[in-house]
Amino acid sequence: MMTIVDTGAGNLYSVARAFKALDVPARVVDRPEEVEQAEAVVLPGVGAAGAAMRFMRERGLDEAVRAALKRGLPFLGICLGMQLLLSSHEEGDVTGLDVFPGRVRRFPDGLIVPHMGWNQVQQNYETPLFEGIPSGAYFYFVHSYYAEPADAALVAGQTDYGAPYCSVIAAGNLWGVQFHPEKSGANGLRLLRNFAKVAGARERPKGARVREPGSRKRSGPEAGQC
Repeated sequence: MMTIVDTGAGNLYSVARAFKALDVPARVVDRPEEVEQAEAVVLPGVGAAGAAMRFMRERGLDEAVRAALKRGLPFLGICLGMQLLLSSHEEGDVTGLDVFPGRVRRFPDGLIVPHMGWNQVQQNYETPLFEGIPSGAYFYFVHSYYAEPADAALVAGQTDYGAPYCSVIAAGNLWGVQFHPEKSGANGLRLLRNFAKVAGARERPKGARVREPGSRKRSGPEAGQC
C-alpha cells in the first residue's frame, strides 16, 4: 500500500491516479496515525515550502514522516517533497524536515523561473528507482528552487538548467526526485512501478478501490513554486 502524505500543496491526487493506473493500491492521508501504519511513504508537493511545512507541523505530519524514515520505510519525495528533506529553504528562510544537511536554493537571476517543461536526467550511478530507464531520459519539471545536499554522494541524478543541479537524491530505499513522475509519461510510470517493486507493493486485486479526488477545499498553494 502506497501511503501518500497530504502536504496541503498540490499534486497528491495526480500521484494517486498514477499508482492506480499501475494497479498499485494507494491512499491519501492527512493524520499522523495513518502515516504510522504505512508500508511505504510518498511525499509529493507543489508550491511554497513555508506553507507546506506549516500544514504538516500543525497536524504532526512532520514528526510522523521523520519517524517513518527512522523505521526505514521505502520513501519517495516528489518535487517539493524532495526539497523538504533538506535542512533549509531559501524561500522565506524555511526550516525543512532536516533529514539531510543541505539547502534549497532559487535558480539564479537570468534564468526563466519556474523551470517548466521536459528535461533530461543524467544518472550519476545506478539505483533501483531507475531500473529500465536510460540515463538522459526526459521527465517533466515545474520548479523555481533546487536542492543542494551537503553530501555529494546523495546526488544520484542531475539535470542541466543554466548549470547542472541535483534532480535525484538516493540513500538506501529513500529517494527524492525534483521532477513529476506522474506527469512524465512512460518513464514516469516506469519509475513509480520501480518504487512499488522496491516497496514490495502488490498489485491491487480486481475490484479494489483507491480513494479518489474529493471536493474538499484545498488549504495549500497550487502554484508551481517548488
